[in-house]
Amino acid sequence: MPVGRGQRDAQPPAEAPGTAPDAPAVELPLLDAPAQGLPPVVTDEAGLERVVAAMAAGTGPVAVDAERASGYRYGQRAFLVQVRRAGAGTALIDPAALPDLSALGEVLSGVEWVLHAATQDLPCLAEVGMRPTTLFDTELGSRLAGLPRVGLGAVVEELLGLRLAKEHSAVDWSTRPLPEPWLTYAALDVEVLVEVRDALAERLAAQGKLEWARQEFAAIVAAPLPVPPAEPWRRVSGLHAVRSRRQLAVVRELWLARDAEARRRDTSPGRLLPDSAIVAAARALPRSPQALAATAGFTGRASRTRLELWASAVAHGLALPDAELPQQAVRGDGPPPPRAWAARHPEAAARLAAARAAVTTIADRRAVPVENLLQPDALRRLAWQPPRPLDADGVARALRERGARPWQVELVAQALATALAEARVPEAVEAAAEATDDVRREA
Repeated sequence: MPVGRGQRDAQPPAEAPGTAPDAPAVELPLLDAPAQGLPPVVTDEAGLERVVAAMAAGTGPVAVDAERASGYRYGQRAFLVQVRRAGAGTALIDPAALPDLSALGEVLSGVEWVLHAATQDLPCLAEVGMRPTTLFDTELGSRLAGLPRVGLGAVVEELLGLRLAKEHSAVDWSTRPLPEPWLTYAALDVEVLVEVRDALAERLAAQGKLEWARQEFAAIVAAPLPVPPAEPWRRVSGLHAVRSRRQLAVVRELWLARDAEARRRDTSPGRLLPDSAIVAAARALPRSPQALAATAGFTGRASRTRLELWASAVAHGLALPDAELPQQAVRGDGPPPPRAWAARHPEAAARLAAARAAVTTIADRRAVPVENLLQPDALRRLAWQPPRPLDADGVARALRERGARPWQVELVAQALATALAEARVPEAVEAAAEATDDVRREA
């Protein structure tokens, strides 16, 4: 039997106060069907107009989710959009049939959107014309609240005492028609999201963290959509194993050929040619299609069916003049990788170690993940080039310039100023750095 709202309210907690630690775990009720039944998928303008009218008449926050076909289709576009609001119920909308959902986005403007891991869904929702003006991210809120697991299923268990079926999370959502079990899963993703939001808000308020969460959510809304990198091929997994510029050229040409073919066929690039095969070909530099076919990663059917295309890309990379080869590394506007600091910049390495320790101490005391207390990039930049004067005000100013929120600045500015000012290079590290400098001078 599906668990309805009245039944959910009547369920006992998963573990009653005073339960012995070795008592058998209580089986949580399974949320396996929407309380109001599974709605039909909206695929036409008339149906969309009804959804828009219903959501406009609803009350309170709106739960929003989107399903993509990652690993199956090219890009990260949405193939199903789910919304639920009190008084309006749940709606499942097919953006493949209705690519413009701006009318729905407009009617929900000013309404708080509740999403889980909002940054994953906001780009594909923006593509169909839906952008929030205010939101509550239950995944980020769970992190700030110190929950040990922050996946939606785990959060629902922790806060509502329900089990949420998650077996269809990685299916091909571009499938048409969508099977009923998949649609049930999708509807359940927004079924209790507002209830999770309310429980989280209560817990965050009790911990004195609700204002922290509000600042974080506002930052997500205000952030621009991600900009594609100038050289996306440099994100190939395992690229660190590619040593020469000629090999990098082969990586680039194979990536470009794969991307164009994936776009043409509307399929995930990795289904055509895995990153590991690209790296293997770049390292081997095969001079013929036959040699390429013998390279690791090109033995599968998907790779061999387009062997001529891949061989042509490799040949193009091999034939490029030296002046057109990609640079070995692209320097950004930030400091070099910290792994090189100890040998070449021991003072910065000492500052970074001290700063990390200070932030970790505060994070542990406040039960907040370190990366949510302060972005690692901001910490690295601060250690690399501390502000002058090096005091709490200077650190606070530098952190604000790097996008830190007021609650973060308030918690860490003084501790970071002290840590950076008192950081000392260990004698062993300093001696090693001096020896390295001596070797360089002799060379």
